[in-house]
Amino acid sequence: MTPETIGLVGCWQVIGVRREVIPLGKGESKERDEIGLYVTSCALEQHTDAEMSEVIRGHWSAIENGTHHRRDVTLGEDACRVAHRGAASVLASLRNLAIGVYELEKHQERTQADSLPSWRRTRTFGTALAALRR
Repeated sequence: MTPETIGLVGCWQVIGVRREVIPLGKGESKERDEIGLYVTSCALEQHTDAEMSEVIRGHWSAIENGTHHRRDVTLGEDACRVAHRGAASVLASLRNLAIGVYELEKHQERTQADSLPSWRRTRTFGTALAALRR
């Protein structure tokens, strides 16, 4: 399989990563394997398999330790009990938007807040919309 055959023109590799999932909670009882697929524009000879594995691990580490941690700790994502998949997706997008607006204001030095929680307490829909319009 090539990236072009699945419609990803400009990508050079499709990488499959096998993960062994070992459930730690009470609800799940079976170990299982998962296959994660990744695409990259890196040429095959550009990186070794070990280097590509490290890039993938680093990507997920940044997501789990960065975005997910901020969405959960600051915005209470894991405590949210919305069951409808579409609604949960919309809420995740809104949380990402809030983090993005905060980062934008911080980068452009338009906020005095030193953290996302303190910034969030001062926001209303109107002030967030005004931040996006600047």
